[in-house]
Amino acid sequence: MNAELASDFRLPSGPDSTLALSELRGRPVVLVFYPADWSPVCSDQLSLYETIRSEFDTYGAQLVGISVDGVWCHKAFAENRGLSFPLLSDFEPKGAVSRQYDVYREHDGCSGRALFLIDPTGVIEWREVVELDENPGADGILRALEGTTASSGR
Repeated sequence: MNAELASDFRLPSGPDSTLALSELRGRPVVLVFYPADWSPVCSDQLSLYETIRSEFDTYGAQLVGISVDGVWCHKAFAENRGLSFPLLSDFEPKGAVSRQYDVYREHDGCSGRALFLIDPTGVIEWREVVELDENPGADGILRALEGTTASSGR
């Protein structure tokens, strides 16, 4: 597989804050693209990741959620669901980062449901794209993280 460098981006992470992918360099990053806050599948998926957060921490991995919802919607959703990882707003221009990662659903006006594992050097190690009504769970991410950390000598 050819090494594909992950496209850098900077998105709002709150009303007065932003986060850039490049700021997370040096550790594995799991990008979680999802259609919308408050939808049943998204709520279950992101709550699962929070529940097993310690497993991601074992690999030193940073979870980052991304959807086209606004920062206030993300803030309310994260507080309601007890999410402690950042939710980034790909709101304006709508879906710009989702488009960079080829997971924007033009006909739905939202991000698709997709997972990307970015290694500590910024290379996309693994990706999974599933249907909107499918919860991809965490097994694939955890297997990919295990492979990435094993190959890096961790």
